[in-house]
Amino acid sequence: MTERTGVRVGIFGGTLDPIHVGHLETVRAAQHALALSRVLVVPVRVPPHRTQGPSASTFHRFAMAALAVPDLPDASVSDVELVAEGPSYTASTLERLAVRGLRSSETFFITGADAFAEIEMWYRYPEVLDLCHFVVISRPGVPASTMPARLPQLGPRFRRTNDGLDGDAQPGIFLVDAETPDVSSTGIRERLRAGTTIAGLVPKPVEHHIQRHGLYSNTAQSGTLA
Repeated sequence: MTERTGVRVGIFGGTLDPIHVGHLETVRAAQHALALSRVLVVPVRVPPHRTQGPSASTFHRFAMAALAVPDLPDASVSDVELVAEGPSYTASTLERLAVRGLRSSETFFITGADAFAEIEMWYRYPEVLDLCHFVVISRPGVPASTMPARLPQLGPRFRRTNDGLDGDAQPGIFLVDAETPDVSSTGIRERLRAGTTIAGLVPKPVEHHIQRHGLYSNTAQSGTLA
């Protein structure tokens, strides 16, 4: 898979346990701001930042992502991390996708401002920032516009979304202030275990999948193919 010149590809990775409307709105904001040609949604196999593994199996998390992406234009789900061994570091994901033909000058890693605020703790920082462009989207309580003050050492990398791209330039960090829902996978799992509705927090097909397989309930065996 080799991307043709001029095609902007967004990469959105995460545990997605489960994928929810906050994830989808984050991707939409990046698509709108950067005119992305397509987006790859990448569920991770082993999230390095969590002491415990995902509640749902790789099968179910991939299935829920696949059920959610039809709500996004020109989006698809990639299993590049689900079939890889070891922790799913962003740097490793980007390198695996580069092997598949994605050009760093045309690839944009999409992340929330809350996660990016801790970029200094990421594996292979600051090298990871050289692997592609980053798109940082505001999350509730953490506007993307606060990143230059939080991370002044990255000042030269920050860009406006209407800046032109130079294939030979250092990858940039594009800041996008946009409203995204105050929803978290942790909160959704807690609601399900308490028997509370999650209507409106995940796409309808994802909600139906969770209900059909009894995921995240107190008695569910979410790590199986159930």
